[in-house]
Amino acid sequence: MQREEVYARLPGALLPWYAMSARDLPWRRDREPYHVWLSEIMLQQTRVEAARGYYLRFLEAFPVLSDLAAADEARLMKLWEGLGYYSRARNLQKTARLICDSYGGSFPTTREELEKLPGVGPYTAGAVASICFEQPSAAVDGNVLRVLSRLTADDAPIDLPATRAEMAKRLESVYPADACGDFTQALMELGAVVCTPKSPKCGLCPARSFCTAAENGETARYPVRLPKREKRVEARTVLLLECDGRFAVERRGPTGLLAGLWQLPNLSGARSADEAMDEAAALGTQPAQLCRELHRTHIFTHIRWDMVCYRIRCRFAPPRFVWATPGELRETYALPTAFRIFLEGEV
Repeated sequence: MQREEVYARLPGALLPWYAMSARDLPWRRDREPYHVWLSEIMLQQTRVEAARGYYLRFLEAFPVLSDLAAADEARLMKLWEGLGYYSRARNLQKTARLICDSYGGSFPTTREELEKLPGVGPYTAGAVASICFEQPSAAVDGNVLRVLSRLTADDAPIDLPATRAEMAKRLESVYPADACGDFTQALMELGAVVCTPKSPKCGLCPARSFCTAAENGETARYPVRLPKREKRVEARTVLLLECDGRFAVERRGPTGLLAGLWQLPNLSGARSADEAMDEAAALGTQPAQLCRELHRTHIFTHIRWDMVCYRIRCRFAPPRFVWATPGELRETYALPTAFRIFLEGEV
């Protein structure tokens, strides 16, 4: 079957299936652009079940876009804590403020204007434009790329922008009038629950009859990716400093990895327990007791941190740090998961 014919058959196969099989997700209960945009940003690099709770808490805190625009940054980051990729949260607020200041509080309706918003790329712009404004604008994420690669047995590496652009162009040529949003979501849904990376449920697929990879027994071959670049490995030593029931935290610098977020004091490289006590003394804490040593690994997109953490009880709390109570660490200070993992059982 020709590639063009495969694409042309998609709406007729997917729309009835989606109407019957779509999951009940909170961001699908309306077509409000604020809700759709927020959910798409949260779902980047995040599983649906993990994002669900964040989405509901976020809307409880900021029911309308203007609430997000006016939010205190510390509260915003605390609500985002654990989702990672914290630049997403900052861009959410930048976009909220821009829309309130420059667009009268209403989202722009075209893909071109949406892509001008901070943190909004082609995928998110396509999702909002199609779901909220019924425009034939494709939202091509990893799920959709996998579906299309298998349906057409396409060997083009999906990592390449040219591959995504070509697939988006082909999709947009077959978008059904008055059902653009449902078609976008049907493609996403198919990749998420049926055409999964491993063990796809081909017997349940509404496009099974015209899937080239399934016909040839080659679903595992697709999608094709470029060779992965190895992650850079960095050793870090984390100091969990405690004085009179309070723990030392500090802000990271304004640029680079985890910029501007709170962290536990830490050093590049691996230190022994004796060296960690010396480092704590150099910080002016008057270390009294080494209580615990923990080893953890945290993986970022291109970096892996191999970390050792020393919990040290101190006699003095120098003002160079913020000394936070367990309650404040739970409710006020947003720490990335790379550091919060060492507070488990402590707060």
